[in-house]
Amino acid sequence: MTRVLLYTGKGGVGKTTLSAAAAVAAAERGHRTLVMSTDPAHSLADVLAVDVAPGAPRELADRLWVEHIDARQLLERSWGAVQDYLSGVLASAGVDAVAAEELTVLPGAEEVLSLLEVRDKVATGDYDVVILDCAPTAETLRLLALPEALEWYMRRIWPLERRVVAALRTPLAKATRVPMPDSGVLDAVERLHADLGQVRDVLTSDDASVRLVLTPDAVVLAEARRTLTSLSLYGYRVDGALANRVFPPGRDKWRAGWVRAQQERLASARADLDPVPVLTVPYLPAEPVGLADLGALAAEVYPHGDPLALPRVEPPLQVERLGEQIVVVLRLPLAAKGDVDVAERGNELIVTVGAYRRVLALPSALQRYAVTGAGLVDGVLRVRFLPRDEGRRR
Repeated sequence: MTRVLLYTGKGGVGKTTLSAAAAVAAAERGHRTLVMSTDPAHSLADVLAVDVAPGAPRELADRLWVEHIDARQLLERSWGAVQDYLSGVLASAGVDAVAAEELTVLPGAEEVLSLLEVRDKVATGDYDVVILDCAPTAETLRLLALPEALEWYMRRIWPLERRVVAALRTPLAKATRVPMPDSGVLDAVERLHADLGQVRDVLTSDDASVRLVLTPDAVVLAEARRTLTSLSLYGYRVDGALANRVFPPGRDKWRAGWVRAQQERLASARADLDPVPVLTVPYLPAEPVGLADLGALAAEVYPHGDPLALPRVEPPLQVERLGEQIVVVLRLPLAAKGDVDVAERGNELIVTVGAYRRVLALPSALQRYAVTGAGLVDGVLRVRFLPRDEGRRR
């Protein structure tokens, strides 16, 4: 199976450098390794000190490839039919062609479709390791939550909408003079939904994990804590955190002050993120650029210099059976009781943590059960179910 590693963090913390370093180290250990970027800045080539044109992977060294994803080509391939339809609708309203093209680009579409390329590369079996340099944290969270969010819409609303559009396409087009979507457009939406579902399957599999890149600064650490909780809510495994730009000890007062403050924050991060290991990355005298520098950096960061040596972690969501009772266990590290809300709606369990919400479609085995209680203890949410008749008796 292909090992998939996603590196994410607040903008400017060094995730591109660390994802590239992990790729170099993995290749040096004999793994066929591909490092890719979904970040529109495309600074991966700069870190590796190579020229990389968007498109097919380029081999940089033995067992090491890099790819800058051609998001525009992916957009035309996956969203072109829908975009053409929307452009036609805007044209019928008098919007000029250039403005229509801009308005019909799905927000975040390039980053979303980049994830499809990750799925495709994993499916080929050509690589042992695929490393993804993700967009900054907030964008990554939205992307990773999208497949499941669309699942609810496609399962509950889309079938009805498609039947209505098919039945009323001709009369509505005549009455409104606005073109109605044909079957090709509707099929494109369904294909995109199916593709995103497959992306989620890859990124939440036993062979995939997320690594949080941070710096020992108060603001960055606060975001990293929230990110850990949110990723766990959506079912993504976090197997490590990398604290970048850690000052080495020094005699002068200026450096001593920085060292003391950073060590205090690192101690807090280790306590908060436990059992996720926090690895430290030294503040180097020069920016690491090129294969040699990146390999040396990985040797300082990872156990035995191996980015694949971190222990695998259990999935955040598990189901336990205790007699007649079924318990859904969702790990939500660092979540506070006041921030967590649980609701049952039909065959769905809705879990809200702060600003993030996940709608869990209950498996058929649980649809005969009712929620009888929920509790959050030490970052673990346990939702209890009993058979509906039994639940009413109690």
